[in-house]
Amino acid sequence: MSAKPFSFPITVLPEDIDFMGHVNNSRYLNWVQDAVLAHWRGLAPAEEVASKAWVALKHEITYRKPAFMEDDVIAQTVLESFKGARAFYTTVISRGEDVLAEVKSAWCCIDAETLRPARINEEMRNFFFPKDD
Repeated sequence: MSAKPFSFPITVLPEDIDFMGHVNNSRYLNWVQDAVLAHWRGLAPAEEVASKAWVALKHEITYRKPAFMEDDVIAQTVLESFKGARAFYTTVISRGEDVLAEVKSAWCCIDAETLRPARINEEMRNFFFPKDD
């Protein structure tokens, strides 16, 4: 069961453009990180946002088409599941109907103070995967 998709608008900046005239591949990973963290901050309670942090464990990215300056780009990220302290996301970066990149990523939730993994409890899961009434 996946959570509801979360849309994150992206502004292509001049520093995103590489020597080939399009967005450098490394920027896509920054965009995924920005989208996933915005999703967390937008749904989790303030005390959880303040006491937890996320670190990337793995990204698997498939590039489809290049992005350019002036493009209207959006990242649509979906939380697929939690397992212990890990979260698994799928993010699609697109320009209109054109898919630019598809990313599968794994993240680890950590305690912001101890920097040790922090399991996602059932209460937190319900913020992201609400039970149907």
